[in-house]
Amino acid sequence: MKFGILVNEGPFTHQASDSAYQFAKAALEKGHEVWRVFFYHDGVNNGNKLSEPQADDRNLVKLWSELAAEHNVDLVVCVAAALRRGIKDDVLAPGFRISGLGQLIEAGIVGDRLVVFGD
Repeated sequence: MKFGILVNEGPFTHQASDSAYQFAKAALEKGHEVWRVFFYHDGVNNGNKLSEPQADDRNLVKLWSELAAEHNVDLVVCVAAALRRGIKDDVLAPGFRISGLGQLIEAGIVGDRLVVFGD
């Protein structure tokens, strides 16, 4: 099965990002394809390489980057939501790219399922 994933919450304020990451990782381990992860609203903070979690906290930005590199997952940050939060290309973590809502629509069309995490 081919999945598109929508993440609407940031990595430090809500469980949604961690749940989305765990879902994507499990799906890939079971042989499914995670075609695209689209980060929207506060979810765009998942792509900010300037974030520094506490030593005892998981670094979700790094984990998403590693997942993308290992499995060729397309990580897309919404341009409008990113700019509202001061996120531009120069602060994106490896594996992330900025694009528009058309990428979210495409994820829903191309994927067999679009799974949403967060409000």
